Amino acid sequence: MGNIVWLASYPKSGNTWMRAFLHNLFQNEAKPADLNRMQGEILQSDGSLMWFRMVDKRPLSEWSREDVAAMRPKVCELIARGQPGSIFCKTHNALMTVHGHPTINLGVTSGAIYIVRNPLDVAASSADFMGTGLDQAIEIMATDYLEMPHDPERNNVSIMSGSWSQHVESWTGRTSECLHVVRYEDMIDKPSATFGGVARYLGLKPSRQRLLRAIRNSSFRTLQSQEAAGGFKERSEHQRKFFRRGKAGAWKDELSESQVRRICEDHGEQMKRFGYLPGVS
Repeated sequence: MGNIVWLASYPKSGNTWMRAFLHNLFQNEAKPADLNRMQGEILQSDGSLMWFRMVDKRPLSEWSREDVAAMRPKVCELIARGQPGSIFCKTHNALMTVHGHPTINLGVTSGAIYIVRNPLDVAASSADFMGTGLDQAIEIMATDYLEMPHDPERNNVSIMSGSWSQHVESWTGRTSECLHVVRYEDMIDKPSATFGGVARYLGLKPSRQRLLRAIRNSSFRTLQSQEAAGGFKERSEHQRKFFRRGKAGAWKDELSESQVRRICEDHGEQMKRFGYLPGVS
């Protein structure tokens, strides 16, 4: 049995982009990897309904929140058992204990890449994905111990995301050599250094040509073009397109002053840690 390297983030923070990079890095082909075929031998998701149905055969409607919490560690074991070596696994769960059970099974974990994004930008992206207003998205981001409901149409179980601050603190609050933290903004501004750092963290030594090809084949513009040509199965029914803007600082023309103030009041401590407070470097 292998172990899991988590690709963890609060929703709408760049997890899909990171998965696309890794998929292209390992595939190492001239053409970009198929956006809709990222889940497979090297990439899985701990929210996939398929894994949970292997643990509990009952209809989804009969599962309580306590049932799902109890299944999560077992699902992690199944994912790890599926490969002799390490496997990457996407998660939007905060690193916490819920109903007496851990959301992340550290017994089958070898490491984690955590992607963090400015919550001022996350707010508008989340509102677009969920089909809500900005104020509602901001309220959701501030709700501790929030559990996002099952999404059977997209074959996902509930997500124990908590608030944005709670999520970030749960994964990054303690220093660990097993954890590699990446800022979404650095993925944009310093792609070679940032994605190269991810490769080094994983113990990989790709040639410069291979690294740059993987970065190019997973660039936001490339992902947008792929979605335009063939769609993207992770796009929600509320969205016109999944890959919306991919900019850092778009909040400046999307949020009102009062909305910016609310987010900063809700998440100031964690925002300061990552240089996200406006006017504070």
